[in-house]
Amino acid sequence: MPVVLSTAALSAADRVERWHEAVSQAFVPLDVNLLEKDPSPGRIVTHQWGATQVSDVQAGSQEVTRSKRLIARDGKELLILTLQRRGRAVKEQDGRECLIDPGDFSISDASRVFRKKVEGEVCFTSFQFPRNELRVRDEDLRALTATAFSGRGGSAALVAAYFTRMACEAAGFNDFVGRQFVATGLDLLALFINERLGRFRPQAPDTSAAMMVRVKDHILQNLADPDLSPTAIAAAHFISVRYLHKLFQLEETTVGEWIRMQRLERCRRDLLRSPALGLGVATVARRWGFVSPSHFSRVFRAAYGIAPRDWQIHGLSGERRP
Repeated sequence: MPVVLSTAALSAADRVERWHEAVSQAFVPLDVNLLEKDPSPGRIVTHQWGATQVSDVQAGSQEVTRSKRLIARDGKELLILTLQRRGRAVKEQDGRECLIDPGDFSISDASRVFRKKVEGEVCFTSFQFPRNELRVRDEDLRALTATAFSGRGGSAALVAAYFTRMACEAAGFNDFVGRQFVATGLDLLALFINERLGRFRPQAPDTSAAMMVRVKDHILQNLADPDLSPTAIAAAHFISVRYLHKLFQLEETTVGEWIRMQRLERCRRDLLRSPALGLGVATVARRWGFVSPSHFSRVFRAAYGIAPRDWQIHGLSGERRP
């Protein structure tokens, strides 16, 4: 059931305090400065799917700030994707400032200071989700905060259209279905971020970056093979095992660690779907190259802080942190 927070029934004087409470309750704690002498009524409608929250907001002129003080108080590592539907907004984060027009979307990181200012009547939709659910590097994310992405063309339009449609259909999704659509949306967003940063542009065939792309693509196509190893991967690309390890060292990881995390992430996604498919934990683990169920359980718990079977049953609502 959606949660509706509204200040329409309150006097203008009472709206200030209630709106501040409503904003911090619906999102992360924020300092709110209403810019109208007589504050307009505001409304927030929120749906929750696991740890992801989608909120439709209608409000008047205001400025919200996520300060160091508030970050230190709650320590939440959340990301916020915002679709601007009506009105304009100015957003600041990581030393950048951008103007968000209707049809644009932007990303904010709640673990760092940001500021957003809107003037006049505005309407927007925000998706708030845990930082670790978006599989992109921190430096890549920092490069794209406080940036306006136009939903009127290119790959950004695909992202905007998907999240917009998901928000429109939110009332009809149960928790399980909502989580699946969110997982797909975050995969799409990660793909967009990598594309935006030029990861998929043609590379010269003799560069290490181009080789890394081919190596990772080979690994992803063979994740289900329990015999996938650095030796086999190197042989398939006519390079030495030593050079293969150097490629992954440039990304501050190892071949084995990267393979394990890719397998674990796919198991994590499949376990949420497995009850509907009639699959057990061991079957899902074998599908992605894990031979030993006990080993799979240990590495899954180490990575996500929850046993595979508990994750299968409870999903994000039962997630525990180490």
